[in-house]
Amino acid sequence: MSKTGGNPVFRTADFGTAAGSAPGRTMTYDDVFRKTLACLAILAVGAVFGWLNPGLYLVGTLVGFALGLVNIFKKKVSPPLVLAYSGFQGLALGAISGTLDARYPGVAVQAVIGTLAVFMVALFLFRSGTVRATPKSVRFLIYAMIGLIVYSLINLILMATGVLQNQWGLDGIEVLGIPLGAVIGAVAIAMAGFALIVDFTEVEHAISSGADEKHSWTSAFGLMVTLVWLYMEILRLLSILRSDD
Repeated sequence: MSKTGGNPVFRTADFGTAAGSAPGRTMTYDDVFRKTLACLAILAVGAVFGWLNPGLYLVGTLVGFALGLVNIFKKKVSPPLVLAYSGFQGLALGAISGTLDARYPGVAVQAVIGTLAVFMVALFLFRSGTVRATPKSVRFLIYAMIGLIVYSLINLILMATGVLQNQWGLDGIEVLGIPLGAVIGAVAIAMAGFALIVDFTEVEHAISSGADEKHSWTSAFGLMVTLVWLYMEILRLLSILRSDD
């Protein structure tokens, strides 16, 4: 079970030990790395297809979301479903990235580089022990995430009903000359970065607990969920900033 109670993927997972199984079948960091790399490769393939077919954005979003829920609540991890989630999320990311990159050339590459940079910083902070996921900080993260979701829903409703007619809704409102979306985006990126540290803590806990090797797929899925969120927040922030050019 989850040590921090942060990422819902880890919260619902049952990291049973490999007791009674064949020697050498306990989960390792290398297992998690290879599974995550496989998920990223499938996501990249989906992203290329989505980039070339932006009309499939809704399909990728809805199916990816559905597969995400299935993987979260499924009692036994299913590698094919985890890879399918990665592919459809890639389809959605590729479609939205291609659309925004056509409007703001280079923004997609910048978002990829930004995601990699935040990931590396989070990993360094975790490995060096500079930042740790404590129960108090994780609770704060959960409350902040709930607040972000509520803000996003309100923004969506205001835009859908025509109350706000600019392309970014509440995000486009300027406060002291700064788009509100830029402030919210920066906070969201910081939250996603800390969420990665929470995920690293969960992976560390699973490995030290002697979790079965099959649960490396659960860890890879958890990391993918956070990385997708992080990429979308960086892409949104960069697009908002570029819209003022």
